[in-house]
Amino acid sequence: MLGRKSILIVDDDRGILKSFKELLEPEGYSVDTAETALETVEKCKAHPYNLAIIDIKLRDVEGTDLLARVHEILPRARKIMITGYPSLDNAVDSVNFQADAYIIKPVNPEAFLRVVAENMSKQLEAEKMTEDKLVGWVESRFEETRRNRSKRKLLTPEQLPNAEE
Repeated sequence: MLGRKSILIVDDDRGILKSFKELLEPEGYSVDTAETALETVEKCKAHPYNLAIIDIKLRDVEGTDLLARVHEILPRARKIMITGYPSLDNAVDSVNFQADAYIIKPVNPEAFLRVVAENMSKQLEAEKMTEDKLVGWVESRFEETRRNRSKRKLLTPEQLPNAEE
């Protein structure tokens, strides 16, 4: 899994989905899209995305509510909120619901790619650290078990405790 670069883009505007996909795929990202909250939840349960880009104003749900649900399903994924309707309220809600970035539409393509790259880099580094910790733990447990086995001596039948005592 390490090194994958998968992104889910959630927006109810197909033109925006297409534009973002065309912008991200040449950069080496695997891009999936969703137009509704239900589709988003199903895809998040099926795929371990590194990054989710979620529009704040969706037809069927507030993007910040969906952000909270995505965070429950993919807690280690980075989440970027995007909106054409910036307000202090939705910016605060985004932060409170664990958004890692907040972008205002219309987006500047270079700035958008920079924010995506920075968040992807942070997510992949966190994932690598987690995997490195797991490998380190397994290796230390293996070494500890090996040392303990070498310290143990095989008991002869005469050394075994007598069950009659």
